[in-house]
Amino acid sequence: MIDWSRIDTVILDMDGTVLDLHFDNRFWMQYLPEVYADKCGLPREQGLSELLAQFAAHQGSLNWYCTDFWSEKVGFDVAALKPDLKHLIRERADAFSFLAAVKASGRSLWLATNAHRASLEIKLAEIAFGHFFDVVVSSHDYGAPKEDQRFWQALHAAHAFDPARALFVDDSESVLDSAVRFGIGQVICVSTPDSQKPSRTHLRHAAIDQFIELGQPPLLHSPGAPLP
Repeated sequence: MIDWSRIDTVILDMDGTVLDLHFDNRFWMQYLPEVYADKCGLPREQGLSELLAQFAAHQGSLNWYCTDFWSEKVGFDVAALKPDLKHLIRERADAFSFLAAVKASGRSLWLATNAHRASLEIKLAEIAFGHFFDVVVSSHDYGAPKEDQRFWQALHAAHAFDPARALFVDDSESVLDSAVRFGIGQVICVSTPDSQKPSRTHLRHAAIDQFIELGQPPLLHSPGAPLP
């Protein structure tokens, strides 16, 4: 499915790739609308309907991922609610084993997320996985989401790497499309970002359920082997 001999840098998404998307789906599609409706004195169905309409209007933009933006929209601190569901923050499938294997292979391992820094810090504090990564970036650092070429340009300017020798794994097809346009050499889609939902089919990119499907990353440069 992938050619490890042509990969120096592995870039992973967070929510739906390294971590189970169930936390985020539960928070944004159920818990936040319930709190919003209760605070506004609305039926919960109406609260959900109103927020869904606003979510759709900003989908794919940086605002869509921004807790500060949504705090302003709903009138209370959205990030402050996230610890209420922190018990749902968990590893997706065999992600941590894969992280350890990539590190052991000598490749550079990066986390690139659209999550706001406030959300990122909550998850890093709740479950230990930040130590796996050489680089951790939020698209909010660069003022553009991963769907936008400006994100990739800013990432490349801030952290030098060869896009053609990079592997990028994400659960968003639009984000993967953007990575391909930028020149990322190999991309993989996650078919089961939310453990509580069925596997997605008819995806545009090669897809996996578990990381073991990508095989064991060999040493980047085996002893005595010529450099690529």
